[in-house]
Amino acid sequence: MLTTSSHMRLATAIGAAALTLALSLTAAQPAAAAPDFTIEQALSAPFPSSLVAAGAGGRVAWVNNKGGSRNVWVAEPGAGGTYAARAISAYAGDDGYDLGELAFSPDGRQVTYSRGGSLEGGGPVNVLSKPAGAVGQEVWIASVDGTAPRRLGPGHSPAVSPHGDAVAYILADQIWTAPLAAGGQPAQLIHDRGHAEAIAWSPDGARLAFVSSRGDHSLVGVYDFAAKAIVWLGPSVDRDMAPAWSPDGRSLAYVRVAAGNANPFAGRHEAQPWSLWVADAATGAARNVWTASPGAGSAFHSLEVEQTLMWAADGRLVFPWERSGWLQLYAVSASGGAPTRLTEGDFEVFSATLSHDRKRIVYSSNQGDIDHRHVWEIALSGGAPRQLTRGATIEDNPAVASDGQVVALHGDWRKPIRPVSLAAGGRLTDLAPAANPADFPDARFSEPKPVVFTSPDGLQVHGQLFMPPPGRAARGPAILFFHGGPTRQMLLGWHPMDAYTYMYGLNQYLAREGYVVLSVNYRGGSGYGLDFREPPKFGPSGSSEFNDILGAAQFLRARPDVDPKRIGIWGGSYGGLMTALGLSRASDLLAAGVDYAGVHDWSTMGARLGPGTAKGAVELAFESSPMATIEKWKSPVLLVHADDDRNVPFSQTVELVEGLRKHGVEFEQIILPDEIHDLLRAQSWLTFFHATDDFFGRHLKPDPAPPTHR
Repeated sequence: MLTTSSHMRLATAIGAAALTLALSLTAAQPAAAAPDFTIEQALSAPFPSSLVAAGAGGRVAWVNNKGGSRNVWVAEPGAGGTYAARAISAYAGDDGYDLGELAFSPDGRQVTYSRGGSLEGGGPVNVLSKPAGAVGQEVWIASVDGTAPRRLGPGHSPAVSPHGDAVAYILADQIWTAPLAAGGQPAQLIHDRGHAEAIAWSPDGARLAFVSSRGDHSLVGVYDFAAKAIVWLGPSVDRDMAPAWSPDGRSLAYVRVAAGNANPFAGRHEAQPWSLWVADAATGAARNVWTASPGAGSAFHSLEVEQTLMWAADGRLVFPWERSGWLQLYAVSASGGAPTRLTEGDFEVFSATLSHDRKRIVYSSNQGDIDHRHVWEIALSGGAPRQLTRGATIEDNPAVASDGQVVALHGDWRKPIRPVSLAAGGRLTDLAPAANPADFPDARFSEPKPVVFTSPDGLQVHGQLFMPPPGRAARGPAILFFHGGPTRQMLLGWHPMDAYTYMYGLNQYLAREGYVVLSVNYRGGSGYGLDFREPPKFGPSGSSEFNDILGAAQFLRARPDVDPKRIGIWGGSYGGLMTALGLSRASDLLAAGVDYAGVHDWSTMGARLGPGTAKGAVELAFESSPMATIEKWKSPVLLVHADDDRNVPFSQTVELVEGLRKHGVEFEQIILPDEIHDLLRAQSWLTFFHATDDFFGRHLKPDPAPPTHR
């Protein structure tokens, strides 16, 4: 569930009042030494996302988010391995418009994309609270020749025809098409009872595959343009997904997950085994070509990217599987047979893509370096995987350009994530070297150190330790940070996901301000194997993750440079849940906390528990929640939540506030009207982070402020 995607002005009257009081209280306290850079500076680098490669011209494109202004950038190769990069859109201001889902035209000269609304779903958004109302998603097209971007129509998830004359996209859960040429009108292609997703053109452009999600099951359909008819591929009661075309366009492969909706936060080492199917695109006749073995890996787990099933040139299907207890890549013939393991070891694969000729796989993993990510490639004709990047760096989300050049997102503990090309010998070339601001404070950051501690139940947990600069008092304050997800992993550097890169930036700032900061990769997260990601009694099934809060707090308390009475905790989304869980059960160890959009009562989360849950599951879910032990909550907390959150219901914070007031617990609140879970505005992030900095300063620095109840 739970991810999060803001300059010191609060968005609401409630938030403004809370911060005004907070600042007045701070003014009454002894002044602390200010860090030598600001939160604004720490977050000033642009963030790239949606890196894609064209099928011609060697071009690549990405979304560049600079201070909340998102634009499409394109880079094309030049002489000597250099690239020329430029923006091909010119949106300005912190406007709250999401942008993504980039797709090149076949000739590589145009890029379609979605703009507006929210990529996390849920319909139109209005984060600026404009009286005219909310803005929905729209499909746009921009050209590399400098022509101004043009709106094609309302919708999202564009996919350009192989002929380059039309684009298919989704509007109101239905599939529409529009001509790419100016002057044409969009039209609804399919009227389907389900919710359309995962649209994919056949290589010859004669057909369009899609998934029709229908609640308790989903179907893969193929629309034939000549026949103007839909063929359903082997329909069943199960969940079919991830369609992948054969190179000749005659067949489709897809993933089938057995019917049922188990609690997504319970340990799922075993399930009714998932399978791979291949169907004739013309007739819909389908056959099962492979089924996962019972036991580990029988529950399907995808890569972190949309493309999780690939049809290679040699007729094999490439897919992820956790049979070994780690998410690895395998290949099996589209005719059936035993799978071949492409990667092997105690590491995980995060993203993967096929080259344009379908003859090699380029992927990211943490092989041999569990707290970083690097890019590797496999030639499907044979041979061992080859490592393309290495060192104390992070590379993820690779793409292969039409000229065979590999590009990826790259960063380290100092330099933020940015798009690069990977040259022979491991040399990296920035695609847009002038994009970062001149005053970015990377020279003053703290290099995070890898640590491992043992939780009370014996589990080994990884983390990253940020140290303050020399000269701090012998025993000073410390802060625990917990990421969201929970299937995420913080790294020893800037993160390839936007929310976690911002949070990494705040952790760097807090360390510079004098805090020892421990970022905790708690159980339930990715990167450390199946057993770690799917632990017993997790979440609403027993909150075993609380052990990792205790282990982390004890780790800090044992350090001679930490004052055990001044340890704080913060996190967002599932990290907000961890914050609330810690404060409601261990206020004797945690002096204050900041909770962004946390889950506080599992029993009221409904679908999160899944239909048909076992008798007593709702009661157990409540007992696993912070609300169950709120009478033990003594430490002050700052609550931050966007009230148009489509991921964690805003009612979770309302329920918690009612409980805190009832028990006389000190709390403050920053409410962001009309914002969403994945905060769209840079201003919203800054509001959140400045309030967090101020709150910890008043409660963890010497002479804490008197209690307040708001």
